[in-house]
Amino acid sequence: MTDAYDPAGDGAQMSFARDMSYADYLSLDPILGAQNRLSDAHDEMLFIIQHQTSELWMRLALHELSSARIALIADDFQPAFKMLTRVSRIFDQLNNAWDVLRTMTPSEYTAFRDKLGASSGFQSHQYRLIEFILGNRNRAMLKVHEHRPELHHMLEQELRTRSLYHVVLDKLAARLDTRFDPKIYRMDQPHQHDNAVMAAWTTIYQSPRDHWTLYELAEKLVDLEDYFRRWRFNHVTTVERIIGFKRGTGGTSGVKYLRKMLEVELFPELWNMRGRL
Repeated sequence: MTDAYDPAGDGAQMSFARDMSYADYLSLDPILGAQNRLSDAHDEMLFIIQHQTSELWMRLALHELSSARIALIADDFQPAFKMLTRVSRIFDQLNNAWDVLRTMTPSEYTAFRDKLGASSGFQSHQYRLIEFILGNRNRAMLKVHEHRPELHHMLEQELRTRSLYHVVLDKLAARLDTRFDPKIYRMDQPHQHDNAVMAAWTTIYQSPRDHWTLYELAEKLVDLEDYFRRWRFNHVTTVERIIGFKRGTGGTSGVKYLRKMLEVELFPELWNMRGRL
């Protein structure tokens, strides 16, 4: 009979009375102690963990997007490409999470839905920050966060900062020695399609070898929005599958509101330009 494996025999440290452990480094006690169910419903744990992990992934997405913007401003393109690719993969992870939540049936959700009160993913300040950084800006959304001055201030500051796409358009204009209409740099409104911007991107795509850096940057943005759109679509279908066309807990029209969000384009010129090539 083979003796049980003892990791200490291979030199593994087994005592952490004086040294930092895995749980210490990751602050696992507060993280794993944060799943506070308000009901006895079995599936409430799934619902809580689904949304908590989504917020953690969004925390990383914000870290990467903010750093990518700084890198692009400094013409440090390669690290920015890596960061944007990572954000796309983050949204792929977020997409996969909907598959787990969809294992919950309407009956199971109803067992604890009333415990949510008026709380809703619509109120996620991190999701709103991601949208603001990418260019889908709407000052009206700040009101949801007035009860949290520090979060309201954070969002307000982002509205005073050029979006990631604004920075990209600066690079596009500089590379082609042109200037875009200042109106495309709206700070607190969603970015709108601009023909001059689309013409500039068309030039890049017609001669990719002459403009490879911007060509690659454009494709990184399209990848990101592609995954972002899939996440939104999966959100809609998951909500419809679980609550149908009921109003959301936060007061929105639920599926109808989410379907409207599917129409939002972050980088419209990069999509509309494709029909002209």
